[in-house]
Amino acid sequence: MKFLDEAKVYIRSGDGGAGAVSFRREKFIEFGGPDGGDGGRGGDVWVEAVNGLNTLIDFRFQQHFKAKTGTHGMGRNRTGANGEDVTLKVPVGTQIFEEDNETLIVDMTVEGQRFRIAKGGNGGFGNAHFKTATNQAPDWANPGLEGEDKTVWLRLKLIADAGLVGLPNAGKSTFLASVTRARPKIANYPFTTLHPNLGVATIDEREFILADIPGLIEGAHEGVGIGDRFLGHVERTRVLLHLVSAQEEQVGKAYKTVRHELDAYGGGLEDKPEIVALSQIDVLDEAELKKKAAELKKACGQTPLLLSAITSKGMTDALRALRDVIVAAQGNRSLPEKREKNRRNRDDDGNLEAGLDEEGDD
Repeated sequence: MKFLDEAKVYIRSGDGGAGAVSFRREKFIEFGGPDGGDGGRGGDVWVEAVNGLNTLIDFRFQQHFKAKTGTHGMGRNRTGANGEDVTLKVPVGTQIFEEDNETLIVDMTVEGQRFRIAKGGNGGFGNAHFKTATNQAPDWANPGLEGEDKTVWLRLKLIADAGLVGLPNAGKSTFLASVTRARPKIANYPFTTLHPNLGVATIDEREFILADIPGLIEGAHEGVGIGDRFLGHVERTRVLLHLVSAQEEQVGKAYKTVRHELDAYGGGLEDKPEIVALSQIDVLDEAELKKKAAELKKACGQTPLLLSAITSKGMTDALRALRDVIVAAQGNRSLPEKREKNRRNRDDDGNLEAGLDEEGDD
């Protein structure tokens, strides 16, 4: 299945049904009066975050979504049926933007969260609605209101606990394959990874989600290589594992190159906790390893972890270091944030919702 993290779609909610103009005509009923029913409401367009999806590829094959029009009113005071709603099912972590691709409408961060992005038009009143003591035979009815139509952007930012960053061929995909059941493509050439990969790592009976993204090179924020757009998939992580390959001639320069791209991207990555590791150390002898470890320590300001996915050296320590930061971040969540999350997750009936009522009113 191909990976797609951005899509542009057109949506339209349903028009309301027109009210009916009708008069009661029955034998032996001399003054039947108006009995035209109201039109039904047009269908709404909803977006729902569901489990089991990690790409927007479905929206490459369908870009237009239209809810049904409400049924027109009928005689005998019969109200038309409401139009059927349309629901766009998206992965957890999808953001909905206006057509300018900058104005955020909603961020779908919780499984089961629903949000109405286009409200259906109200149905028109039938002529029975306008009957009064002084106007007992109105011969007009209201048309239904038009629905809303708009173009929106869907942008996916994967939700993971930890993210892997580094230059191409720094060993990110190898690390992911070693500690999870994910099977990313691994090869000895740059940009082997062209789309993000997710895996679930387990350490000391605790699980967390690990995200691997394509490598960064100097000038990525200006579009060099495949750019830095994929950094959006590690914006939501609690910690970054920055891998620097021991095969680099200047490991300090390699670290600063990626660090510069993270700072240039922004999005909160510049302030995110970072664990630095020297990977692929199995290719170095003891003296060279000490030299490069010292150089990397000077560049990053912390003692780097020493990793080798081939020999499994240091892998457990790296996972435990990631786990400790993740657990600490979860424990430090403020009380208002916890209350807000609980409010958004549960309604009065215990159902997941987006914090809005069924009609979507403020």
